[in-house]
Amino acid sequence: MLIKFRLANHRSIRDEQELSLVATEFNEGTARQSGLRHKGRELSVVPVAGVFGANASGKSNLISGLRFMRDAVRESFADWAKAPETVPREPFKLDPACREETSLFEVDLVLGDEPVRYTYGFELSDERVEAEWLHAYPHGRRSVWFDREAARPQEEGGEFVFRGSGFRGRRDDLVALTRPNALFLSVGAALNDPQLSAVYAWFVKSLYRVEPEPRLTNFLLARAEQDAAYRRRIGGLLAAADLGVTGIDVEAKSGEVRLLHRSTAGRDVPLDFHTEESLGTHAWFTFLGLLLTTLDEGSLLVVDELDASLHPTLAAEVVRILQDPAANPRGAQLIFTTHDATLLGNAVLDRPLGRDQVWLTLKKRSGETELYSLTEAKPRKEENLERGYLRGRYGGVPRVTAGELAREFSVLEGS
Repeated sequence: MLIKFRLANHRSIRDEQELSLVATEFNEGTARQSGLRHKGRELSVVPVAGVFGANASGKSNLISGLRFMRDAVRESFADWAKAPETVPREPFKLDPACREETSLFEVDLVLGDEPVRYTYGFELSDERVEAEWLHAYPHGRRSVWFDREAARPQEEGGEFVFRGSGFRGRRDDLVALTRPNALFLSVGAALNDPQLSAVYAWFVKSLYRVEPEPRLTNFLLARAEQDAAYRRRIGGLLAAADLGVTGIDVEAKSGEVRLLHRSTAGRDVPLDFHTEESLGTHAWFTFLGLLLTTLDEGSLLVVDELDASLHPTLAAEVVRILQDPAANPRGAQLIFTTHDATLLGNAVLDRPLGRDQVWLTLKKRSGETELYSLTEAKPRKEENLERGYLRGRYGGVPRVTAGELAREFSVLEGS
């Protein structure tokens, strides 16, 4: 379970920004218990967070930062070895000074059947890992598994500091195998350290991102071919979405998956998935596949531009699935970006998102992205969030007056 994600100096995100899934006093019943206590109270976490904002305001860069952190954890041990004196980061480009500053990435997680909070993060320069840390909080008390700082002088104990007995792994062996541009967490997982592998596994097995890649769709098609129970589940969801699909069939000779459609004669007719189904059906099929995996595993699904894949009605239903404890018993989570203001509630869709589940991005005139929660505006429970957002009450919308672009086109055409 993700509690918080913090980052700085990545693409348009210059100064430190934080996305928090911790429920607030504005929560309207969507929060889940985390199994942790904070300041004497049970810590609750929301299952869904939606990020709204104008074009080019940095919504996608927030998702990109989470993806970069995942890829760094997965790839730094092996792939970054191909260029051992470089780190493939993307610092803020509109200020040359940011090239000399580190890029920061950090997550707060809750892991395990007996929930334990972990804080893992790192800072990168163009050449190396400048800092890295992993702290666990068993019984609510911090245990420093390791702190790494490249600038730490040797007389202070070297680059790595291990405090206490929290981390029980082969410290000297792992340190010796950690290159300057490799993450210690990646090295530990590659060498099957059980403690580090448990944290590493969250990035590899519990963090999914919807990406428009044919190989992902083909992987899900292969699963539908081989797994009859999965085929029934995804077929039922496709049918419920009113796409004209009644189920899924596997062609006996070729093994190809075909979606069934009801004909005018009342019979089910199979259509070839690749050549006869719409791009919208492809998108919903792929999304559903990852959604089912996320629900089954209690993992995190990240979607950039949810409205590009799903009709607003379907998007609202996806949010409601994640919000429903009966449909989401393992505590899966969803983070998405969107322009679709109807998810803030209207006469047709009600309001799928609670006030503390809405985040906004604002592009400053300097080109930097600012991320902030809707709750900073202290909206009332009965407030029309969609109307308030579109009127600019909370920020996060383009600074364009009505007719401004049309007048600009008129001037250009007349010149």
